[in-house]
Amino acid sequence: METLTNCPICNATSFTPFIECTDYTVSKDKFKIVQCTCGFRFTNPRPEEAEAGKYYKSEDYISHSNSKKGVLNSLYQFARKFTLKRKLKLINKVSGKQKGNLVDLGCGTGEFMETCKWKGWMVQGIEPSPEARAFAEKEYGLTAYDMNRWDPFSDASIDVVTAWHVLEHVYQLEETAKKVKRILRADGTFVVALPNCSSADADFYKQHWAAYDVPRHIWHFTPADVKSFFEKQGFILKEVLPMPLDAYYICMLSEKYKAGSINYGRAAIHGWASNSQAAKTGKTFSSQIYILKPAK
Repeated sequence: METLTNCPICNATSFTPFIECTDYTVSKDKFKIVQCTCGFRFTNPRPEEAEAGKYYKSEDYISHSNSKKGVLNSLYQFARKFTLKRKLKLINKVSGKQKGNLVDLGCGTGEFMETCKWKGWMVQGIEPSPEARAFAEKEYGLTAYDMNRWDPFSDASIDVVTAWHVLEHVYQLEETAKKVKRILRADGTFVVALPNCSSADADFYKQHWAAYDVPRHIWHFTPADVKSFFEKQGFILKEVLPMPLDAYYICMLSEKYKAGSINYGRAAIHGWASNSQAAKTGKTFSSQIYILKPAK
């Protein structure tokens, strides 16, 4: 285990305990989340980066396994098929392009890249899991590099970089943001999807909120954190968009963690309530998409 002594947002060294959560997916161990004086929350202490891979070794971790077993995984697969086309449509809209060079950071088993490829985008991925990379290559003929392999991408050569629920996992957060900025064209677009720990469902489920997902999630962002961090890395936040379906999936998992089994009706009610409150109060959905552009 390693303990962070500096906040990645403001570099402060003073943290207070925020909450303790259980790893329900793999180890069943408990992990602490602390809060910095600036408000940013992160898992601390956390596994050493070299040891992090063992916490992904589960068929329940679907972005690496692509499993269809069980009701939750089947629902996830159904929702993903629906959202892949919506994500592509979004990429075309926010980039102002119908095709170009796209890098999917944390591409998992490659389904989003495959969708983009068939619509004319030149796609490559970056993915830490060797099993997921192998699946993407075997099933779809896609190219995906390890997280340390950024050398195939020339400076200012990429039109769009996407990170769908990825940055909350990335150990070298600041370094990764700088690498993305390096490879993006001046008019390029960085699309980032993240859980929002200031959402209504996070407040309701507390330590059982599934999107804390310790210790795989090491950073726990609010919209204010996202804006602050990326401005320091030379990006401009242009737009924030909701991911309303995520609330229902997260509430189902949270019900499972809280009660030991899923009450689908109760999960649906809390998902709806979270989305309704977010719609009334502003951009505070369970998960959100941040559209970022390189600063001039």
